[in-house]
Amino acid sequence: MDAEDEWESSSGEVANTDQFNDEDFYPTSACLSKLQFRSDVSKAKWNVEMGMAEVIEKKGKMWITTGIVRNGKTFCLIEETLFLAEIGALLVMDDNDECLALKDIYKKIAGERNGCSWELFEVYKHLKSLGYIVGRHGVPWSLKGVENNSEPCSSQGTIQNNRVVGAEENSITCVVQMLSNLQVDELRLNFNVYLPNSKFRKSSPGDPAFLLCLVRGNPPSNAKSEALERQCGGIPLKLCRVDHGRVSFFSFKRVELPILP
Repeated sequence: MDAEDEWESSSGEVANTDQFNDEDFYPTSACLSKLQFRSDVSKAKWNVEMGMAEVIEKKGKMWITTGIVRNGKTFCLIEETLFLAEIGALLVMDDNDECLALKDIYKKIAGERNGCSWELFEVYKHLKSLGYIVGRHGVPWSLKGVENNSEPCSSQGTIQNNRVVGAEENSITCVVQMLSNLQVDELRLNFNVYLPNSKFRKSSPGDPAFLLCLVRGNPPSNAKSEALERQCGGIPLKLCRVDHGRVSFFSFKRVELPILP
């Protein structure tokens, strides 16, 4: 008999499960520091062409598990940038060194640019609020210790001194190309999720606890879910769905049906 896929689910609610209205979605504060006072606020400059924020002043321990490191610099993807901005831990500046309002960062998510949608941000925010370490799938935290696979547009590099700078610069270009080409509505692996770990290192993160894929609408077919599992290399796969602020997680379990007479 053919195996039947069975859904197992567990879900958690974010702090506010109501949908955002215009007032919630576009705070009127001109500067993020007005939303929440903190003494350890970091600063970053948003790069429109890159679709990332370059961190120019780091404060606090959050950078152990946030941001990708390239050529000695730390860059934040859009979901990381907005999350830190929302909690008042990061001031995001524009090209004129003026502080971006939260509504301007929300627009970058609302437009589903840079490989991220509002639903993906909700998932990222939910997991980060629970203490998980979350990274964009396919984008290494750091190139240190990553072997070169010789692909022309690989995000991996080599630790040899005479090649690492070129690999770092090539990696930044490839990350930018990947973010600009991503279609947020396609079924694909979105995040690598690690359990809370005080000894986490970007240069040697190890295998994630599970890989996460955002599902919109109906669950994927058996063929699509099996194709995703093959990409996981033995790492557990979880699917997630966002419905009015509620983030739910699912996984497939294969069961054998009894043979009927």
